[in-house]
Amino acid sequence: MKKYSCSIEVTMDIIGGKWKCLILHHLSHVPQRTSQLRRLMPSITQKMLVQQLRELEEDGIVLRTMYNQVPPKVEYSLTEFGTSIVPLINSLCVWGDDYIVHKYGDKSAILMDCKNGDSEAAEA
Repeated sequence: MKKYSCSIEVTMDIIGGKWKCLILHHLSHVPQRTSQLRRLMPSITQKMLVQQLRELEEDGIVLRTMYNQVPPKVEYSLTEFGTSIVPLINSLCVWGDDYIVHKYGDKSAILMDCKNGDSEAAEA
């Protein structure tokens, strides 16, 4: 078992990296199929998306549901425990908006249309 010096290290170990917070953000709204997540995050490769989803699944944050149908259907959602991270993800969205306004004066200066919700959706 890995040892940590403080709780934030555990948090960063679970959700750190370029993609995990964004994946969790999109899963916080509705369950998603891999193809839907790829459309929402066009810069991520299929291999990286699957790897990140597997890690989140191993950590008990994401649930992979496989439906017995043709063609096969796999859907990802947050576990009951995984939903406890939604307020943190929403807070990160709000902080990001505040930072953009602080640094650039206007969100539209650098923020593209955020599909599947942004901090306004988080505040609702």
